[in-house]
Amino acid sequence: MPHRGGFFEGSTTVRHFGYLSASDTDALFEAPPEPFSRGSGTGLLSVALGATLYMPASRPALAADVVKQAAAGVTSVVACLEDSVADEQLAEAEDNLVAALHELYGTATADLPLLFVRVRTPEQVPALVRRLGRAAEVLDGFVLPKFTAERGAAFLRAVDQADAVRDGAPPLLVMPVIESGAVLYAESRVDELTRLRDLLHRERRRVLALRLGATDLCALYGLRRSPDLSIYDVKVISNLIADVVNVLGRADGTGFTVTGPVWEYYGSHDGSHGSWPERIFKPQLRQSPFVEHDEPDLRGQLVSRAIDGLIREVALDRANGLTGKTVIHPSHVGVVHALSVVPYEQHRDAADVLDSGTSGGVLASVRRNKMNEVRPHAAWARQTMLRAKVFGVAADGVSFVDLLAASLSR
Repeated sequence: MPHRGGFFEGSTTVRHFGYLSASDTDALFEAPPEPFSRGSGTGLLSVALGATLYMPASRPALAADVVKQAAAGVTSVVACLEDSVADEQLAEAEDNLVAALHELYGTATADLPLLFVRVRTPEQVPALVRRLGRAAEVLDGFVLPKFTAERGAAFLRAVDQADAVRDGAPPLLVMPVIESGAVLYAESRVDELTRLRDLLHRERRRVLALRLGATDLCALYGLRRSPDLSIYDVKVISNLIADVVNVLGRADGTGFTVTGPVWEYYGSHDGSHGSWPERIFKPQLRQSPFVEHDEPDLRGQLVSRAIDGLIREVALDRANGLTGKTVIHPSHVGVVHALSVVPYEQHRDAADVLDSGTSGGVLASVRRNKMNEVRPHAAWARQTMLRAKVFGVAADGVSFVDLLAASLSR
């Protein structure tokens, strides 16, 4: 029987921007993205996740949609059995998911994305794996919702049980979702984060990344941000993000990758935006980069579809220590990935810091426009090099505008 030849077997067939032609790749990249596989290790894979596309497990053409999105550049997919599926449709959605994964298992393709299932309860984890049988080979792990120190232990035991069923397959990975009141409320936050850290450290081998459930967190206060605002303008949530990174995202070897929360807004390709509230503030997307790179119309398209808000939030994610992003619409994937490519100047600065051959000191940057301090910038430089490995290094003079235009024009 044909079966998945991608992550399960450790082959190196998945690569960001693989849909670009050789000539476009040569023109856009100083160093193109390198292939990666399920065997690349959680450190690299957590960065390679990029834009993780969520799909309801109830989608009628789930298997075909996964294959289609993989061909379009998606490298990580979550089939959701939780909030995106109504309670009365759960059994039907589970059946649909099992059928879809069997279909993918029987598809002779080596280029499936990293594939996860977002479950509701711990009991679903081993139950689904048993139903899948050998088709569980296409599954890389589970997204564990409303993960707390108390509830999380049961989820992790369930994943252990599922591993025992898989007969020698690589251990299932997990992405816990931080979205509970226990971690959001001020009076319990420090204790909950500390207990979460202890629990997650014991399971470090299987924790790929931590995800932030901003929608559920906002719901605890009856909040919802508009397309004019980022999650960082919602202070009760941005304060939590800072504390999550503080406790769980440290760059000293003890931390985990923490991914950016979902951007909820998208427009149709004709530029209409349905029932969005009227936008009050001017977009913070400068015109000059689009003019300088001969893409003046692209800016208008991005603004009309609220993508300017997504761009700003991705930039703020990175500034606040988050990597990658949860997305719910395919139009967001290319944006997140274009912003993930390491600019030429940043790569040179990172290389200079790591290649300095000293334990300290200050170096002039390649553009002579900033200082690079060897010791304090070393962790940033290592993280930048990981991102460069999977997303590539832009050629000198190539900007986000060029990368996004090439992605949208295919």
